[in-house]
Amino acid sequence: MKQYWYLFLTALCLTALTACGGGNDGGAVVNVYNWGEYIDESIFEDFTAETGIKVNYQTYDSNEAMYGKLVGGAGGYDVIIPSDYMIGQMIEEDMLEPLNFDNIPNFADVDPALLNPEYDPENRYSVPYMFGILGIIYNTALVEEGEDMETWDVLWNPKYAQDILMFDNSRDAIGIALKKLGYSYNTTDEAQIIEAADLLLEQKPLLQGYFMDKIFEKMEGANAAIGVYYYGDYLTMAENNPDLAFALPREGTNRYVDAMCIPKGAEHKENAEAFINFMCSTETSVRNTEETWYSSPILSARAELDPEVSGDPFAYPDQAFMDEQCETYACLPADIRTLYNNQWIRLLNG
Repeated sequence: MKQYWYLFLTALCLTALTACGGGNDGGAVVNVYNWGEYIDESIFEDFTAETGIKVNYQTYDSNEAMYGKLVGGAGGYDVIIPSDYMIGQMIEEDMLEPLNFDNIPNFADVDPALLNPEYDPENRYSVPYMFGILGIIYNTALVEEGEDMETWDVLWNPKYAQDILMFDNSRDAIGIALKKLGYSYNTTDEAQIIEAADLLLEQKPLLQGYFMDKIFEKMEGANAAIGVYYYGDYLTMAENNPDLAFALPREGTNRYVDAMCIPKGAEHKENAEAFINFMCSTETSVRNTEETWYSSPILSARAELDPEVSGDPFAYPDQAFMDEQCETYACLPADIRTLYNNQWIRLLNG
């Protein structure tokens, strides 16, 4: 993501929204803030046709960027779609509105396995949007034949110097190093976290760079050999670049849930709840899944998908897979979050 221009243009857009009453000549609006490459934007017209509410849509490239914008006082958003651990942090910091589920009847169709999660144990603040797993995406034309790709170790392999892409945020990057070392994503052991940051410092000279959305572009365009990214995006990339393959590290990986939330003080709360309900409808969820290839939490939507998709063990893993291979991020204590930030700064400046 071209962050400096992005932040500048986003600020201009927010100013315009405020000045123009949401950019809809005083009409009904909902301001949605989401990850890039993560929605079928054609559904906005259908939502407006059904409800009369116009969608103003903007994107971010990491939980930390989204959080920084909101905690920095940049308001104007009605729906945001953070990941699990960030939702827990925002609940802890009183940054989210409780939802009125009377306005979200389609919530009844959400997979019960995704309800009452650790990050929102009473399901007061969030509705699952998509879920998935993290892995290694690699270009079979650019890596050595027979290379062991099912390990985080390959991201430290000097054979691929300047051809490795790493996440540009502290939680994911340090998390990968923790897994490589055999530790939990959610450790609160300061020595383990510092050891993981030290390992990233060793890796840094091998990297082409730290990226978020650009990982998608670079891997799809064969501009790097190896990158860390999400299985849903891999399926989209592979449609355009058949040389790409996906590997699940045997040390374990992250299984995440991104969920729809309403920021504290949102101006158009009922419109936001209408949007969340629309996103949970069967037809919308099917279209959105087929556009993004991320995994839908809506049970009726899964039933409508091609069996090859709904039966994909990486897209819709069974419980044994989850227990053996995956770990979700928890909301870490405030002092550990500070440690993460400090270690990330040390890494970037090192």
